[in-house]
Amino acid sequence: MGRFADALRAPGLGAIAEVKRRSPSAGELRPEADPAVLARAFEQAGAAAVSILVDERFGGSWGDLRAARSAASLPLLAKGFFSDRAALSEARAGGADAVLLLLRDLDDAAAAELLLVARELDLDPLVEAHDQKELDRAVALGAPVIGINARDLGTFAIDRKAQLELVARAPADRIVVAESGIASRGQAAAAELAGADAVLVGTTLMRAQDPAEKLDDLLQRPLVKVCGLTREEDVAAAAEAGADLAGFVLAQSPRRAEAPLPVPETMLSVGVFVGETEEVGTDLVQLYPQENGHRARDGVLFRDREAVARVFDLPWLEDDDDHWRRAAEAEGRVLLAGGLAPENVRAAIEAVRPWAVDASRSLEAEPGIKDHGKVRAFVEAARGR
Repeated sequence: MGRFADALRAPGLGAIAEVKRRSPSAGELRPEADPAVLARAFEQAGAAAVSILVDERFGGSWGDLRAARSAASLPLLAKGFFSDRAALSEARAGGADAVLLLLRDLDDAAAAELLLVARELDLDPLVEAHDQKELDRAVALGAPVIGINARDLGTFAIDRKAQLELVARAPADRIVVAESGIASRGQAAAAELAGADAVLVGTTLMRAQDPAEKLDDLLQRPLVKVCGLTREEDVAAAAEAGADLAGFVLAQSPRRAEAPLPVPETMLSVGVFVGETEEVGTDLVQLYPQENGHRARDGVLFRDREAVARVFDLPWLEDDDDHWRRAAEAEGRVLLAGGLAPENVRAAIEAVRPWAVDASRSLEAEPGIKDHGKVRAFVEAARGR
């Protein structure tokens, strides 16, 4: 595998930032887009790679690929409707490190031939699938990098749920890219937790006032969870403040919610349980063991019964160096909770570098009722603002 695949294999969630002037589904996006300027800015913002539309239906050209190559050193994906050796050769000559192969448009024989050509040209193929049949084909063809597109290229409809199911079914030995339909950190995190190594984001960036700043925002960690929500207006306040995860305590507690409330599509919902879980329809489940009739200090975050993060409930107001060190040295994703507030969350983040931070009691006006000012202050502090 080449530079493109290696970049996507790096720890954490990577991003392929896409340059496209228009889209058949969305129309004109950024007609004046300068691929050289954007590629350089995306590289500085932390993109793992940049995708360049070279098809005129998207307002692109091979000249855009060459311009991006002259301005940026990160891997470039040439994106078009490629069906022959000549197109792949032109992509390589233009400075591409990878090319898109659409299984929708290629039978197995044609796809296998183009995979071989890509290998000969030292190009990484991103083999794109839209449904289970195409995913099975990509796997059988030995595609090392598989893209799962949430957009139906016939109807242009977005189906994130179907996309996440396919991402989760992809073999662990393949590099998986979730494509289309990602406009928030929560949606990117959903792809990450389903098993995606990277997300490909185009329309969201092209519509942003500052595309590179939007990319940085999508990749920013830690995520922020506001827990103990019991009222719709508090969910709305958390979303407006920029929180990524909405937590609903479904165990005995002064903050117990009768049931999870609806959350905006920009966020993920989390059901919090002690001892045993129930199927309540949340995106994630946060489970604490029960010890001697009480909730254990640390827990686990699950997606579809698969552990995706460890929860460290740390006594930040106490002197407990060992517990701090355990969290900082833990492998994998860490969700920090317990005693976090606007006043101390930055210190906790600097000490542990967690995947997400969680606050509940410190953000209340009274048990189960959030103080919206404190919610905003916590999110802003976690973001370093």
